[in-house]
Amino acid sequence: MASPLTDLEKRKQISIRGIVGVENVAELKKGFNRHLHFTLVKDRNVATPRDYYFALAHTVRDHLVGRWIRTQQFYYETDPKRVYYLSLEFYMGRTLQNTMINLGLQNACDEAIYQLGLDMEDLEEMEEDAGLGNGGLGRLAACFLDSMATLGLAAYGYGIRYEYGIFNQKIKEGWQVEEADDWLRHGNPWEKARPEYMLPVHFYGRVEESKEGARWVDTQVVLAMPYDTPIPGYMNNTVNTMRLWSARAPNDFNLKDFNVGDYIQAVLDRNLAENISRVLYPNDNFFEGKELRLKQEYFVVAATLQDIIRRFKISKKGSTGPVSFDSFPEKVAIQLNDTHPAMAIPELMRVFVDVEKLDWDTAWAITKRTFAYTNHTVLPEALERWPVGLLETLLPRHLQIIYRINQGHLDGIRALFPGDLERIRRMSLIEEDGGKRVNMAHLCIVGSHAVNGVAEIHSNIIKNDVFRDFSELEPDKFQNKTNGITPRRWLLLCNPGLAELIAEAIGEEYVKDLSQLQKLNELVNDDAFIRDVSKVKQDNKVKFSQYLEKEYKVNINLSSMFDVHVKRIHEYKRQLLNCLHIITMYNRIKKNPKALFVPRTVIIGGKAAPGYHMAKKIIKLITAVGHVVNKDPVVGSKLKVIYLENYRVSLAEKVIPATDLSEQISTAGTEASGTGNMKFMLNGALTIGTMDGANVEMAEEAGEENMFIFGMRVEDVAEMDVQGYDAMTYYNNIPELKQAVDQIQGGFFSPKQPELFKDVTNMLFNHDRFKVFADYEGYIKCQEKVSQLYQNPKEWTQMAIKNIAASGKFSSDRTITDYATEVWGVEPTDLKIPPPNDFFSNG
Repeated sequence: MASPLTDLEKRKQISIRGIVGVENVAELKKGFNRHLHFTLVKDRNVATPRDYYFALAHTVRDHLVGRWIRTQQFYYETDPKRVYYLSLEFYMGRTLQNTMINLGLQNACDEAIYQLGLDMEDLEEMEEDAGLGNGGLGRLAACFLDSMATLGLAAYGYGIRYEYGIFNQKIKEGWQVEEADDWLRHGNPWEKARPEYMLPVHFYGRVEESKEGARWVDTQVVLAMPYDTPIPGYMNNTVNTMRLWSARAPNDFNLKDFNVGDYIQAVLDRNLAENISRVLYPNDNFFEGKELRLKQEYFVVAATLQDIIRRFKISKKGSTGPVSFDSFPEKVAIQLNDTHPAMAIPELMRVFVDVEKLDWDTAWAITKRTFAYTNHTVLPEALERWPVGLLETLLPRHLQIIYRINQGHLDGIRALFPGDLERIRRMSLIEEDGGKRVNMAHLCIVGSHAVNGVAEIHSNIIKNDVFRDFSELEPDKFQNKTNGITPRRWLLLCNPGLAELIAEAIGEEYVKDLSQLQKLNELVNDDAFIRDVSKVKQDNKVKFSQYLEKEYKVNINLSSMFDVHVKRIHEYKRQLLNCLHIITMYNRIKKNPKALFVPRTVIIGGKAAPGYHMAKKIIKLITAVGHVVNKDPVVGSKLKVIYLENYRVSLAEKVIPATDLSEQISTAGTEASGTGNMKFMLNGALTIGTMDGANVEMAEEAGEENMFIFGMRVEDVAEMDVQGYDAMTYYNNIPELKQAVDQIQGGFFSPKQPELFKDVTNMLFNHDRFKVFADYEGYIKCQEKVSQLYQNPKEWTQMAIKNIAASGKFSSDRTITDYATEVWGVEPTDLKIPPPNDFFSNG
């Protein structure tokens, strides 16, 4: 059990973790016991650890509710412009600790739980991750919600309440095995169902033309039931809302079709409607053109737009006559997080034209001023293109609207570029080659007033390459908004030791203004500070190694470098390059066991999409290599390879603070931004990486000399694409590379199945789009520099401090401020909403 804090520790920790008042602690204990008794109907004799977690969660939630209601009242009274963030993914992770931090309750809760004879960490570990996202895109949405609340924006996150989130990954005999993530089975204390706001969503049917215009009739209805989750800002009493929709069958669903009296079957068939929100598609950077996925995408936008319009109409309650939508873009900003919610554009047009009876041109002008679109990837296989036939069946009216949008769009291009048929073909929303498809990115660009990439280099690629025709047409529409991460979760929550150390050094204002970390530059040569930073890192490594030893039954060498590569498993992220380095290190140790070797613990983790054969083979290869390395007595404690099972938000919070070296080694021009790279930088890890995504800006901020940069740049890759990439040349000319590849190919790591990895080597030789061999030599040499510096702990830590000091730009508060002022037309505010008089008033 954790010991109570000494007075000195309390004084040190007051700043960031909140004040421990006797009244607070007494009140929290009272709330805890009340919830255990009345909410969970248990006493201390029969309560389980999970009951204690729920009792604490409900107690903390009580402190949110008054602020939540007050915030919504405040928005109702002041009627600010509202921002709606539409995303098919919100990778929230756990909520308890984040809420305690943002409300300044953490110390008081720690003390109350200690006095109750319980262990806070044990309770926190009971919480299920809300794994409603795959990776970067979903986690970014979660960080953005935190920043929007902290900056006092009237913002709402809208998405789907998937019953099953991203699968749980088990590694069995080195292979990934998926298990369902039944995250709701014990209930979710943070959400509030709102059946009174249930809304109908239509599918299928046909379009009827009449004098009054088009009517979409004979549809099948599915109901969207909202569940609201409070999103607290940091210490400002603002609590915004994330509203996730769950699909419900209407009571007459299919029953009217069963006049033969098969009532039982009709009720069982209700599942067909409710499947829409059953499961998250576990694909990252890959488009899967399934009907259920399109249903999900339309379901969320149709329900959300009804909600947005309802709220807009309430704000116009005083006006007489029909509501005018002229001011809609002044009151509503909708951000499309990638193309998944792109159907919002034709849906808003359908509502304006068919339901509200606006004329087409007026409706289109309002729609364009309302929407903005964020592009997240340049990989061709990730771009959404829906077959026209599927749209025609599922959403016939929307297909008509898309055709009409396209007609107007192409007429404009024809006028500007008469006779340029090739340009018209390239820019059409409808692609003809290989079956007719709707290009959703083109729809988003045409239907939005702003389009952005998520790092400087990525925004340039979409402007000058992927969407070049569009940016030539409307250069002002294209912007950059470099991604960011919330310092509340990714420093205060996951690395309290470092957060406190920084607060002591420069004050606590940095939590809401991360650029203040620059002040740490003054301490780069301060021996005491260097020692303290180094000690925090070592403490984090000890803590994480205890976790590894418990979970993986391995002994970790605490003086080894923790070399970490955690992200989705994908060829472009080049876990294979890392794997080749492991094999090379292994071969060097074997060749010369007495030579000096800087010990490493290489930690790789991440999930592969269940249908992605190559990614799953890569996992198997890494685990097979690890098996050989970890068992070899000659290697001993010099090199260990660990595959982190089931990488997720709560595991990231454990590994990132303990990391020495962060691997960000994608082929230049393929990673849109990366946000893991920012989390490692903020937590004092050094980066080895290519000039890709946000690495480029990290190098600008910290200085390239304070990172380990290697490999081809974007222009080198482009040049190689023209000249042709020949893997054999590298294989034949680099003996260590040849040895490593031969070992993989010859079954050295899979003696029982020598052919096991032939798909991998075949790909590396014959169709490696991401040019692993081309960067191998540069990578190995760069890793030698890493090992060299690691032998000088003081210099290493100084470089880490410079990285922390330079990470201010990568706060999601900065990103959201940029969106607010340059895209949404709203201003962040320091205004503190007055708190409720007591925790149970309605304000």
